[in-house]
Amino acid sequence: MLKSIIGKKVGMTQVFDDKGNLIPVTVVEAGPCIITGVRTAEKDGYTAVQLGFGDVEEKKLVKSQIGYFKKNNLSPKKVLNEVKVADTAPFSIGQEIKVDAFKAGDYVDVCALTKGRGFAGVIKRHNFGQQPRTHGQSDRMRARGSSGGQGPQKLFKGMRMSGHYGNEYVTIQKLLVVNVDPEKNLMLIKGSVPAVKTGTLFINNTIKKVPVVREVKADKKAAKKK
Repeated sequence: MLKSIIGKKVGMTQVFDDKGNLIPVTVVEAGPCIITGVRTAEKDGYTAVQLGFGDVEEKKLVKSQIGYFKKNNLSPKKVLNEVKVADTAPFSIGQEIKVDAFKAGDYVDVCALTKGRGFAGVIKRHNFGQQPRTHGQSDRMRARGSSGGQGPQKLFKGMRMSGHYGNEYVTIQKLLVVNVDPEKNLMLIKGSVPAVKTGTLFINNTIKKVPVVREVKADKKAAKKK
């Protein structure tokens, strides 16, 4: 089963687990997605499937895009994304991928375009501290300060300075899936994810190591107590 899907950020809320703990979650409308293309090693040099999400009017697409969907007898999709797979045999064009590919307890990596914040200073962009408010420096409270000494007499690459902040793709790894509602195509992910409301999210099974939950039988527990 393909554990990758495209979704849309709905917003944030909070739920309670079985122990009564409050968990902040992000509500994601995940899928359904349609496989719009299959990439094979013989033809393309790699193996992957292309997912399509969200309907769009034909007048908003160029002729080449419209022809691509008509060739595969598919309705036009707003977002397309390729996902690499080891074997393309189980997949075919037109196949539907739903949110039930995931379940509560899974860990996912979420990639999205962050909220654009325009030109920002070092305090907002890099969490710098403010300068003293006294001794005649009232106009320098949010300034960066010195950028270097007399030694190198130049600025090194990568130095944190003011500049464009946000509007870039960011991936947050190993987020816990709290709940999945296949009927409403909803997924609850613990914590926050990038993107603005209604922003597009690319959700994949995490590449990080996940904790293994081992079930201990009741008779073993009783034997330890004895």
